[in-house]
Amino acid sequence: MLGAIYNGLSGLNAFSRGLQTISNNVANLNTLGYKATSATFSDVFTYGGGGLTFFSNANDAKVGNGVRFGEARIDFKQGDLRQSSGDLDLAIQGSGFLVLINNGKTFYSRTGQFVVDTDGYISLQGDKDSRLAVLDSSGKAVALNIDAKRTSAPKATTTIKFADNLSASATTATIADLAVYDSLGGKQAWQVKFDKATGGLNEWTVTVTDQTGATVGTSTLKFIGSTVDPSTQKLTINATPAGADPLAVVLDFSSGVTSFSAGTTSTLRSASVDGNGVGSLATVTLNTEGKIVLTYSNTKTETLGSVALADFRDPQQLRRVSGGMFVSDGNGPTRIVGSETEGMGRLLSKQLEASNTDLSQQFGDLILIQRGFQASSQVVSTANDMIQELFGIRGHGG
Repeated sequence: MLGAIYNGLSGLNAFSRGLQTISNNVANLNTLGYKATSATFSDVFTYGGGGLTFFSNANDAKVGNGVRFGEARIDFKQGDLRQSSGDLDLAIQGSGFLVLINNGKTFYSRTGQFVVDTDGYISLQGDKDSRLAVLDSSGKAVALNIDAKRTSAPKATTTIKFADNLSASATTATIADLAVYDSLGGKQAWQVKFDKATGGLNEWTVTVTDQTGATVGTSTLKFIGSTVDPSTQKLTINATPAGADPLAVVLDFSSGVTSFSAGTTSTLRSASVDGNGVGSLATVTLNTEGKIVLTYSNTKTETLGSVALADFRDPQQLRRVSGGMFVSDGNGPTRIVGSETEGMGRLLSKQLEASNTDLSQQFGDLILIQRGFQASSQVVSTANDMIQELFGIRGHGG
């Protein structure tokens, strides 16, 4: 009967831990990236007279010594992916874990809200020591610092490309407000005017002026029939901006420029102007390949390394820690690769993974555990009553 009491107590203990597991799952119903833990139980048999056994032989011991709370298993099933507004809100569609580096230690997570901290690292919001890792040139996961990339250097304009038609019937045409940059990032607004030469030839005097109206340079554009004369396809205009390096800007008419008769209306336009001024960092985002992209106020972009993703042969070997993160104690191989590598999931921005807690299943398990606890307590109570009866028999015999 004492064995029955111990069996009942083992049930009370095991079901109490089961209740704790379910309560934790339910409490984390809205925790980003949370993975539910299953409540499992295993039977206990002890042979050879050790432990809790009170039996005289092995056959009697087959009735068992109660129950224990089984090995907790984490359900790594993917949770729902929810849209968010942060450029660096990251989630993984499929298998894999984000890699975080915290003071030399490596942690793993399924989702996270990241920001660029004051030190220039991409770190977890509210935890600047947990830094998002990217792959370096050797494929190693390292923390990325973008402090040195907060500005985009200026680039002097070298080419202005033109397209469409300069009407052979017109006498003049003007293209204004062309943004031209010098080596220091200084901006000038150039105007290019085309004046047709007299004498019936399809030749044009090209005059370039700046925003003050001062002439920067002149040249001649010629056509053979309706196509640009190869000798004048590229005209160079030289300028000497104050304090900056001299400019040599090519007016490029080599691609798509024609001269058909179209009355006095010309559709000639600037197709592109290279060069840019100084730009400040505007956004840090993720492209479809899972790489960090910096966008600057001067519209320039720079692509950095791929965000590192970790893959484990047996994720059950991971140990859960706070904040939705896991650590590996070196059990089993780890593969560190980029997004959408074979066998790896796809990294998504502006999305977060929700908890995978199934509330209906948790409530169902809760009822079963409650009944198990009640039954175990009834066993203890019944065994105690039987022992009391035994004590009563001794008292009546006296």
